Amino acid sequence: MDRKKFIRNSIFGIASLATASTLLESCSKNDHDDSETNSGDGSCTVSPSETKGPFPIKTPSQLVLENIKSDRVGVALLINLTIENKNNNCEPLSGVLVDVWHCDKDGNYSEYGGTSMQQADYTTVHFLRGRQTSNTKGEVSYISIYPGWYQGRAPHIHVEVLSASGNSLLVTQIAFPEPVSSTVYASINYAAHGQADTANTRDNVFSDSLSDELATITGNLTDGYTLSKTIIVNA
Repeated sequence: MDRKKFIRNSIFGIASLATASTLLESCSKNDHDDSETNSGDGSCTVSPSETKGPFPIKTPSQLVLENIKSDRVGVALLINLTIENKNNNCEPLSGVLVDVWHCDKDGNYSEYGGTSMQQADYTTVHFLRGRQTSNTKGEVSYISIYPGWYQGRAPHIHVEVLSASGNSLLVTQIAFPEPVSSTVYASINYAAHGQADTANTRDNVFSDSLSDELATITGNLTDGYTLSKTIIVNA
């Protein structure tokens, strides 16, 4: 991904290209190590399969984006994912489609709303959703914001990996370290929504698979955060 495209969206909404570039250069040096760490005990095991949830992407083929932030306000988050193939000794998997989606700082999803499940109506917009194709190293990246939370769920990101022809290989979710989330949710723009009401260990998705779905997060409130996660599929 072109690092010049990453513009820090700090808690004050002030963009600083120089600071963001420094963060990305620093984090990129550790991306490979982070991915290996995320593989858990080093075994080649397919990532947990999870529900798409009630708010899946409706038209992912129309959302081929690196920058999925749109008009959403929040702490900058760079999402770095590495896709590996269990059927090839967990070698990087290139050429697959990777869809991501998550809620905004207030727990609302685009493409949905105006119902008892989500009162805010965002049915005509498409923020915080995007698709990328993995490169030769199995990598994809997205520029976003740190997601908020909604009642009954711990903070999370949804991911679906599909073959080049569009066949689903895996739907999974990514959890966030609670100390980082607590720091973000106490900051400007997030504080009004409060702290998450559900811990990772009590979340109905992560309670039985947290060690395999927890992301590595580096960074800080001022410069933004980088999420790193390896996802293993059968391909």
